[in-house]
Amino acid sequence: MQNSGKIILGLLGAAAAGVAIGMLLAPDKGSEIRKKIGEKAGDLASRIGDLVSYGKEKLDDMATAVTKQADGLINDAMKRGENIKESVA
Repeated sequence: MQNSGKIILGLLGAAAAGVAIGMLLAPDKGSEIRKKIGEKAGDLASRIGDLVSYGKEKLDDMATAVTKQADGLINDAMKRGENIKESVA
């Protein structure tokens, strides 16, 4: 999961750099370029926010699943312990 995050951030960074370089080399006025860069930066921030939200949701889902599995294992271990106590007594 760490590698996926690094890849996504790398791609987003490369895309942002490409957009910025393309706009700086474009034959537009400075004010138009700054406006476009601001819009693209806002879009990028929105996408990053969406990715972070998605990641948090997935992390919460995984935590819930792990908690349920741990509870099941604990219950199973307790039942087995009780069975052993009963068979010994």
